[in-house]
Amino acid sequence: MPTKIYRARQVVTMHRSNPIGTAVAVRDGRILAVGTYDECAQWGEHTIDDTFADKVIVPGFVEAHGHSMDALVVQFPYVGYFDYPLPDGSVARGARTYADVIERLRQADAALPDGDVLIANAFDPIYFPNEPRLTREHLDLVSTTRPIFVRHASGHLATVNSALLAKEGITRDCSTPGVARDGNGEPNGELQEPPAMSLAREASRIVSRGSFDPSVVGVHAQLCRNAGVTTSSELSGVMLLLPKLEDAWRAAVDAPTSPVRMVLYNLPSAPGSSADHDAAADAAVALARRDTPKFRNRGAKLVLDGSIQGWTAMLKWPGYITGTDHGQLLMAPEEMVEAVRAFHRRRLNVHAHCNGNATAEAFIDAVEEVLAADAWLDHRHVVQHSQTTLPAQYRRMGRLGLCANIFTNHIWYWGDQHASRTLGPDRARGMWACRTALEERVPLSIHTDSGVTPIGSLMPMWCAVNRVTVSGQVLGEHERITPYEALHAATLGAAFQLHMDREIGSIEPGKWADFAVLDDSPLDVDPMAIRDIGVWGTVVGGEVHAAPGR
Repeated sequence: MPTKIYRARQVVTMHRSNPIGTAVAVRDGRILAVGTYDECAQWGEHTIDDTFADKVIVPGFVEAHGHSMDALVVQFPYVGYFDYPLPDGSVARGARTYADVIERLRQADAALPDGDVLIANAFDPIYFPNEPRLTREHLDLVSTTRPIFVRHASGHLATVNSALLAKEGITRDCSTPGVARDGNGEPNGELQEPPAMSLAREASRIVSRGSFDPSVVGVHAQLCRNAGVTTSSELSGVMLLLPKLEDAWRAAVDAPTSPVRMVLYNLPSAPGSSADHDAAADAAVALARRDTPKFRNRGAKLVLDGSIQGWTAMLKWPGYITGTDHGQLLMAPEEMVEAVRAFHRRRLNVHAHCNGNATAEAFIDAVEEVLAADAWLDHRHVVQHSQTTLPAQYRRMGRLGLCANIFTNHIWYWGDQHASRTLGPDRARGMWACRTALEERVPLSIHTDSGVTPIGSLMPMWCAVNRVTVSGQVLGEHERITPYEALHAATLGAAFQLHMDREIGSIEPGKWADFAVLDDSPLDVDPMAIRDIGVWGTVVGGEVHAAPGR
């Protein structure tokens, strides 16, 4: 391919020895040179592209904890509290009252054929402190005959109506953990964590199909493009559980028109169930041999607990300050060691969902035990979410080579609730401890958990830098990081955790030509304006992908 030189107002490289430029040369989908136009032109014959002459080019954002389930926002009625961006550039409006939620469900009920299950997405009761917990009685106001399944924003809970409970045989005699009860011992409609949610069999199948059908890749890719994300991830990959999907997913991602690379960390078993981890790890090795430049299967994802705002994450003493503690460790510590050992031994890194600090401790213990027998020095195993990880735990993580991928968006979306209802203000100030992680030399990235919050790195950067909640309070000012550190976490730091920092994450010769094209540099604007920077689109492997309206 001929050389093309993109000229820009500024090129921010995240490459220490060559941090800023005004042009970048691309050949064969890779970065040939970066610097001034004259420096890039030394490579000989080329064409000039001034599409980005007034824009800022930064490394393509890397989402190291994403989910294709964000495509659910276009498949099912949206009943989330905050507005949510859509692939065409418009937004799904938030439902700010119970009345809004019920009315939206009634409209969806009227539009559905008889007999279909009504599934809605992204509800979160924690935003309604003056309302009783959503139960079957609320949903029965919509219909007493049509089964209704309302998936919570965290993905760890759902609320269903009486018709669904009856259809699926979920009664007071059900012994599955997580079936919430009313004062009479009857199921109240709330299903907590996957084992209980899976009792709603038909709805669970529909949601699962909507989350992992290859068609969702295109929706997810468009959302990535709109947000400047050039490499995303599926942190609940199902290629070990449903290998028949592999070819279709690979074809969707490898399509020349697809504007994103995808990295999958696959579940060895459904959360809350057991697996033959050695067999799963062998299958994962075989998957990795079929990797392409755009489609990767990198290792395993272990879901070890629930969500803090759902009171299902495992916390060390003194636990939650309000609400009912439903913390569930979804894998026994002994099995955790077996799972980590199986993948570690095969040089596949493990990403572990650890919202609670008790869960993080169990995972750190497991990694330490495995490392004592097999000292793979470049494992880069990751504590995912890492929301309540304690300073002493970060010190251990730094010594053991563990990484932290911190869910900083929680500061905005749930920070006020964590300060007032889950952990209390003192411990909430120490949540999402990016500064502590960096000072303890723990490799850091930040993420959106896309589908839980909208994909895009500018918002988690803004949260990590400012730590401002919806109410305007600064929650944990001493854990703030700089805009440069936040940009590093969203690019090179995330690429490192995916074992891809040789290929992506910075703009330097030899790497893929993956760029986010922005209206301004996050290093130059007022820190409070970082999340408002416009995204023109992306470049992936030298191919330009404009966002809607650009």
